[in-house]
Amino acid sequence: MSDQTWLWIGFNVFVLAMLALDLGVFHRKAHVVSLKESITWTFVWVALALCFNAGVWHFGGQTKALEFFTGYLIEKSLSVDNVFVFALLFSYFAVPALYQHKVLFWGILGALVMRAIMIVAGAALITKFAWIIYVFGGFLILTGIKMIVKREEEIHPERNPVVKWFKRLMPVTADYRGDKFFVRENGIRMATPLFVVLLIVEISDLIFAVDSIPAIFAVTTDPFIVYTSNVFAILGLRSLYFALAGVMDKFHYLKIGLGVVLTFVGVKMILAHTAWKIDTLVSLGVIVVILTTSVVCSLLMPKKTKSVVAHPGPDVLQNTHEKP
Repeated sequence: MSDQTWLWIGFNVFVLAMLALDLGVFHRKAHVVSLKESITWTFVWVALALCFNAGVWHFGGQTKALEFFTGYLIEKSLSVDNVFVFALLFSYFAVPALYQHKVLFWGILGALVMRAIMIVAGAALITKFAWIIYVFGGFLILTGIKMIVKREEEIHPERNPVVKWFKRLMPVTADYRGDKFFVRENGIRMATPLFVVLLIVEISDLIFAVDSIPAIFAVTTDPFIVYTSNVFAILGLRSLYFALAGVMDKFHYLKIGLGVVLTFVGVKMILAHTAWKIDTLVSLGVIVVILTTSVVCSLLMPKKTKSVVAHPGPDVLQNTHEKP
C-alpha cells in the first residue's frame, strides 16, 4: 500500500481509538459533564489538533500546515453554530443533562461518516468538474449574506419533515426511558424522545456540513487535509458544547462574524484561479480578525435580555404515531 493509504488508515485508527477511550473509559457511566471536565477536554482536543498540525508541518511542509490550520479554524468557528442548535434542542425537548453526552457522542459519530462521504464526493467533483468551485464559492457568499441579515428564529423540531416521517414509521414514547434510544413496551418496539433528538442532531449537522465542506475546499483541495481538519473540529464539538452552552447568548455578534467569514471564503474560492488569488496566510489573518472582532463587540455591547418562554419537552411527541 502507498504511504497515503497508510496515512488514511492510521488517522482513522487513531480516531476510533479516541472514541472508544471516550465512551468506554471516561464516559462508561452516564454522568453530568461538569464545566471543568468540558474545558479540560476542549484543551485536549485543541492540543491534539495542534500536535497533528505540527506533524503536517514537519512531513508535509509549511503550505500544507497552514492549509490544515486555516481549515481547522474555519470548521471550529462554524461549529459554534452547531453548539447553539444543540443547546436549543436540548432545552426544547428538556433532555436531562445526564443523557446529553450520549446523544452528542452518537450524533458526532454519524457526522464523521456523513462528512467523510461529502468530502470524497466534493473532491471528486472538483477534480472532474473544475468549474464547480465557482458554484461552491457563490453558494458560500449567498449563505454568508443570509447568515448576516437573517434574524433569529425559533426552532420547531416537531415540524421537521424527516421527524414527521419517522413518527409515522414508528411510535414514540411519551417520555424518556433512561438513556435508551429504543424500548419494547406491550410487545411494540418504540423509539424514545432521546432518539428523536439524536435524529434532529444528525439532520442539523448535515445541513451545517453543506456550508462547511465547500468552505474548507476554498483553502485546500487535498482530501486528507480537508478530512483531518474537519474531524478534529468535530471531535472537540461535544466538549465545546458543554463549555459554551451556558454562555452562548453573550456572543450574539458571532453569528454575523461567521456570516462574514463564509462570504470572504466564498470570494476567496471564486478568485482562486485569477490574478487576485488570496494567499492562505492572508486568509488566516483575515478570519482571525473577523472572529476576534465579533467576540469583542459581543462582550462590549451585551445583548438585551428577553423573557424566557417555557419549552414543551418530550410531551410534544405524545400521540403522534400515524399509519403511513
